[in-house]
Amino acid sequence: MLLNRLYPAGPPVDDGDLPAQFAFAERAPADRPYLVVNMVASVDGRATLDGLTEKLSSPADKAVFFALRASVDAVLVGTGTLRAEQYGRLIKRPERRAQRVALGLEPEPLALVLSRSGDVPRDVPLLRDPDARVVVLTGDDAEPRRALRRLRVEHGVRTVLCEGGPRLNGALLDAGVVDELFLTVSPLLAGGDEPRTIVEGHGAGAVALELVSVLESGGSLFLRYRLVS
Repeated sequence: MLLNRLYPAGPPVDDGDLPAQFAFAERAPADRPYLVVNMVASVDGRATLDGLTEKLSSPADKAVFFALRASVDAVLVGTGTLRAEQYGRLIKRPERRAQRVALGLEPEPLALVLSRSGDVPRDVPLLRDPDARVVVLTGDDAEPRRALRRLRVEHGVRTVLCEGGPRLNGALLDAGVVDELFLTVSPLLAGGDEPRTIVEGHGAGAVALELVSVLESGGSLFLRYRLVS
């Protein structure tokens, strides 16, 4: 799928070329993986519709979503999102698995679940699949900095993609371990009295972002930001 390149200006880019262009591993710090957050929101800032992201998504959003999954060693998800979205295997299509191998990655990323409380929904398809690569960390091991250091040391993980939810995003920001944010802005006005934003519970103050790139397809904007330290 072709996406229009708005910033920096340039020719359209094929979503299949994105994983090689992201180059997250080159930026990985020595003591933890490089961590990227990917979220979708309506124009008025709502992160879900009827409790799910599906109605905010589009074919182009899914293309970028899977391009990001094809680019990292591990995918991190909170228990609420895991349960609500009924996560299954992270990479199903053979061509995407082959693309990861061509980039020097395992055919499927490690699935990482953090839960301080230990309340992990074990009945979701991902955790019932014997062939899935899953690491579940609970209690003190679920503290973000400790978890990420362990991933780097014990599993050789250089890059992590976090797919939310908002409270996990807030905890990662509080821990100071987020390096980039990918945000799809869906061309919808969601409304509602209590719109859920892409970050909740973050108490460490405003975070400055540097715009890296903007892609567009079908009215959706794909914004890539780097956090300013």
